[in-house]
Amino acid sequence: MMAILCDAWAGPETLRVGETPDPVATSGELVLAPRAWGVNYADLVLLSGNYYLKPRFPFVPGMELAGEVVAVGPRCGSFRVGDRVASYVESGGYAERVVAKASATMRLPAAMPFDVAAAFPATYGTALIALRHRAQLRRGETLLVLGAAGGVGLAAVEVGKRLGARVIAAASSERKLAVAAAHGADHLVDYQGGDLVAQVRELTDGEGADVVFDPVGGDAFDNAMRCIAFGGRLVIIGFTSGRIPSASAGRILIKGCAVLGSSWTAIWQRQPAVVRRAFNDMARWYAAGALRPEIDRRMPFEQAADALRLLAERKVAGKIVLTRDGKIA
Repeated sequence: MMAILCDAWAGPETLRVGETPDPVATSGELVLAPRAWGVNYADLVLLSGNYYLKPRFPFVPGMELAGEVVAVGPRCGSFRVGDRVASYVESGGYAERVVAKASATMRLPAAMPFDVAAAFPATYGTALIALRHRAQLRRGETLLVLGAAGGVGLAAVEVGKRLGARVIAAASSERKLAVAAAHGADHLVDYQGGDLVAQVRELTDGEGADVVFDPVGGDAFDNAMRCIAFGGRLVIIGFTSGRIPSASAGRILIKGCAVLGSSWTAIWQRQPAVVRRAFNDMARWYAAGALRPEIDRRMPFEQAADALRLLAERKVAGKIVLTRDGKIA
């Protein structure tokens, strides 16, 4: 089968189109025929060799996809051949056939097309688990979303609104902020052209944000720690800035705040019921029109390296999705 292959720890430039054997499902696994593939920042971290997972070369990257079930292994619950699904995989997603854990796979709402579904499970699952399960965001609280125009950031904006929060979206350009506004953000903060701390304090009457959703790290994390509310919760998703920051124990003490980590993979491996609940709610909320994945562009499957390069260069608002011909799937 055709797949995107990585032969060395580096960047997207090392990827090539090649052939690998067709996979076989074992217990708890499905074989999927993808119709669309999501492109994620975590793919770049995996390619660089800085991810917790280090597959043997050559390996197939790719973590998010949508398509049809073509084979079902034992102990897969009610999944059947022909089911329309979306799934998260730790690697191996950029291929014509993919093995996925049934526990990391969700059935699609009837009206969800495959290209939209490929932008759904990892991003919205990450946002919902981080905000509801880890940060325990409550109705009426103020949520500050950093990197609010990225795939997971936009998901956090929509999930935060669904959970009843007032959402402050922070991003690095007017174009990206306009996308966040279109997805329901109540307030917009340009942290490249202005003082994030001053703007958040002004918007919250000096109190600060109750919850901070941070996929960025670096300076954005440092500034968020200065404008978090007393008793607030900052939940770390990742470090797209490239710098892993450190939290001051003194500031945590004075603020009475909590700094939390939220790993979609770790929760799925240890608490699969949390993921299943998230998938069920995500499907219902999409069907109700509350969740609307933003697809920046669709590109042909063979251009996975180009798509990842655009992501690395921060030229994307929302998600890039790969399809067979670069069109709607």
